[in-house]
Amino acid sequence: MAPLDLIRRIDLTSLRLFVTVCDEQHLTRAAERENIAPSALSKRLAELEAVLGAVLFTRHPRGMSATVAGEALLGHARAILANVERMGAELADHAGGMLGQVRILANISTIVEFLPEDLSSFYKAHPGIRIELEERTSAAVIRGVEEGVGDIGLCVATMNSRDLYSAPYRRDRLVLAVRADHPLARRTEIGFADTLEYEHIGLHQDSAIYRRSEIAAAMAGRDVKLRFHVPGFDAVLRMVESGIGIGLIPDGVFAVIGPGMRLKAIPLTDEWAHRELKLVCRDPAEATPAVRLFREHLLAGA
Repeated sequence: MAPLDLIRRIDLTSLRLFVTVCDEQHLTRAAERENIAPSALSKRLAELEAVLGAVLFTRHPRGMSATVAGEALLGHARAILANVERMGAELADHAGGMLGQVRILANISTIVEFLPEDLSSFYKAHPGIRIELEERTSAAVIRGVEEGVGDIGLCVATMNSRDLYSAPYRRDRLVLAVRADHPLARRTEIGFADTLEYEHIGLHQDSAIYRRSEIAAAMAGRDVKLRFHVPGFDAVLRMVESGIGIGLIPDGVFAVIGPGMRLKAIPLTDEWAHRELKLVCRDPAEATPAVRLFREHLLAGA
């Protein structure tokens, strides 16, 4: 089917309903969420499948799940709906005197280490542009930018950018945070394998740092002795300060949060501890003026 035919035959309401069904994986729950009769929702889905000439869902006793074709449509549908919402928000901003908005998705390392200064200097130069910031894991940053939820993403460079534009942003280095009275506190640097006999405080399981530490431990033929996971770097350092364990954090984060605690930061000697952070976005040529300005501002300091 020609693209123009799809534009004429697919409406935004059907796409929104399709996304809701994908999220709920159940027709009745999706209908309740959208305040529509299940029969009407089912008819919408059937019409959408007829227009596209593809089966979008597999029906089973406990609900329904997207087919391969449905998964392909889902990414496009999310991006289209996000762009429509963005269009409305930007027009409202212009009506209120704003000059545009930029939606940033960033991992926690970037948010703590580098973004505050970058945002502050950008606001001073461009006070009429609104910035929205959401913390996500590096993997979720890539997905969010692909789906149009964010305009610019900041994440670890080892993450696959897929079809997104990417450019170097900053660098950091992982350090081991220990109490001043810990047996390792005398070390001036340390290999990660030498830390594995001690109890660790880890970030959440989806964090890039925790996942990489698990890989490094496996390569050393050992496991990380994990006390428990915590949601952020401040929690890691508080647990370390209390003597519960030791923890890995970026050096820039320690410089911001660590002063005043009875802690020492020991640089890791492992090559993987030297990290690059990158900026990702969709086609730069299609970005709004506000997004272009912010991207150039970030890369100017890279």
